[in-house]
Amino acid sequence: MPVAITLFRLFLTLPTLYLLLEGRTTLAGFLILLAGVSDWLDGELARRNNKVSQFGLLLDPLVDKIFVLSVLSFFLYRQEIGLLPFVLLLLRELSVSFLRSLSVEKGYAMPASYLGKAKAFFEFLTLLALSFERGPAELLLWLSILLAYVSLYDYLLKYLSYGGGR
Repeated sequence: MPVAITLFRLFLTLPTLYLLLEGRTTLAGFLILLAGVSDWLDGELARRNNKVSQFGLLLDPLVDKIFVLSVLSFFLYRQEIGLLPFVLLLLRELSVSFLRSLSVEKGYAMPASYLGKAKAFFEFLTLLALSFERGPAELLLWLSILLAYVSLYDYLLKYLSYGGGR
């Protein structure tokens, strides 16, 4: 069930982008909220029902990256966010994916940290603020970036502590 919820979030990406493109921002905001709730729900169900899988540990962050970066790219296209914050988040996501790939190669799956989850929470809040054209979207975006790089540092420390880089 948790993997199905994660795949549902992946499915939400294209309808969300379509609704944003059509100017139906309230409905797109609802899908963003649904995606954010599903991000919390799949992990919660997996832990509660003891259904945490290696596949789910790898799929969940990938789907989050696809959803968040796709929707952010729409707002970049519409010039509602700047290129710098988008590139900073993109580079962080690629870096964490690289670290996760290296850790899997060494036999350790790097699960999402609390900092990474906080980053994802603020990213979804940013997307909601942008879609509803309300709230401090730029502040939320920069908080997301700050958490992104603090969590990247945390992932790097975890990777090195598990024998990475040797």
